[in-house]
Amino acid sequence: MKWVSHEIVTGMAVYTWTGSLVSTACAMAGAVLPDWIEGKGGGVRLPWRGLLAHRGWSHWPLLYVLGLLALEAAEETHGESAAGFILAGRFVLVGALFHIAEDALCGKVPFFHPAKKVGVRLFRVGSFAEYVFAIVVVIVCYVVGRLFLW
Repeated sequence: MKWVSHEIVTGMAVYTWTGSLVSTACAMAGAVLPDWIEGKGGGVRLPWRGLLAHRGWSHWPLLYVLGLLALEAAEETHGESAAGFILAGRFVLVGALFHIAEDALCGKVPFFHPAKKVGVRLFRVGSFAEYVFAIVVVIVCYVVGRLFLW
């Protein structure tokens, strides 16, 4: 998916889930993290671009799950003194996991091992269908939020 789609879909899903603008902003930042790690900067050529294979290690969900577990341990160690940073970090990592799940809908991503990729191809990156998918997710999240959460 394009960066804008990652940010919109992730942002709307997290806002529906949490109702928090801060958590939503952190998740939206994380929603582009796997591609940014690869050096893809939303149209900007980053200096480290090309050092990692696309949808390789940077798209392996286990790394982000381990990051979430590390934040759990940090919370137990630091408690209230770092609560805001830990919460922000959690949502950045959640955003990265959303990114990986979204990419699995338009191609393949690593799952159990970084060299073994799984996924489906519901649409092509940048296609009209991608934007329809994003709009449908936004509408569904809005309806769910209005009916059940807000």
